[in-house]
Amino acid sequence: MKCQRCPKQATLHITEVLGDERFEEVHLCEDCAKKYLYEPQQKKNAKQGVTATSEVEEDTPAGARCPSCGMTFLEFRNHGRFGCAHDYDAFKPDLLPLMESVHGDTKHAGKIPRRAPRTATTQAELAQLRHRLQTLIDEEKYEEAARTRDRIKELETS
Repeated sequence: MKCQRCPKQATLHITEVLGDERFEEVHLCEDCAKKYLYEPQQKKNAKQGVTATSEVEEDTPAGARCPSCGMTFLEFRNHGRFGCAHDYDAFKPDLLPLMESVHGDTKHAGKIPRRAPRTATTQAELAQLRHRLQTLIDEEKYEEAARTRDRIKELETS
């Protein structure tokens, strides 16, 4: 399939959800896709009657730069890969909301091997149940929270 903007071969196929079961498919080469990443912001600002170039420059967190490798957050966002291990610290304020939206949390819990000692498995289950209990209380689901509380007490006594 050819790129919709130039005669090159399309390598990226993007489907934008416009809402109300409306979709827009775009087939682009790598170079045109890089340019396309900026267009949604420019279109949005143009509809609002704002000069697109100045507004996009102010909104992008390109000012954050890694002191070790020199990579900007904008470059990371476009490529999807860090330049070095120090980028995690350099971009931390911008990464935390991103990680939370993608993974649902900012802390990796991981999995426990089936052959793990019983105490480690119990501790992991207790931690998970305590987190669930807090969520249920926040959501005001008190009956389910009481059952979870009872399960926590049962695990703690055994």
